[in-house]
Amino acid sequence: MNIFTPSNPAFEDRVRESFTKQTIMATLGASLVSIRAGEVLIELPYAPHILQQQGFLHAGVTTTIVDSACGYAALTLMPDDADVVSVEFKINMLAPAVGERFIARGQVVKAGKTLTICTGEVLAVKNGEERAVALMQATMMTVER
Repeated sequence: MNIFTPSNPAFEDRVRESFTKQTIMATLGASLVSIRAGEVLIELPYAPHILQQQGFLHAGVTTTIVDSACGYAALTLMPDDADVVSVEFKINMLAPAVGERFIARGQVVKAGKTLTICTGEVLAVKNGEERAVALMQATMMTVER
């Protein structure tokens, strides 16, 4: 794991405040589990309204939570006068997303002045066991306010 020094000492509060403004997370029922410099975990409980026709977590929902985890991981390292937006990502669905809850982990690989490269994964938790169901490679761009 990489060790990062955030430029904003209040990065955790900043991520929490931003997360409350992201209404898609509330719509899905997602919550922040952990915030560390360069890493964020988002948890999503199982709910029947976010499934696809075969009963698996919808790929769009899977992508949404891991994209947000990557974006917030990048935001932990941003100065107070900057935000981030996703500019590119690739996701691999590894297995059907079936579980009682889902954990999206976003981690910064390399933080640059303009672009921050992240990796993300989604784990399905069922009967206490975690199973990787998706992997993401993402590029976040710094946007100055």
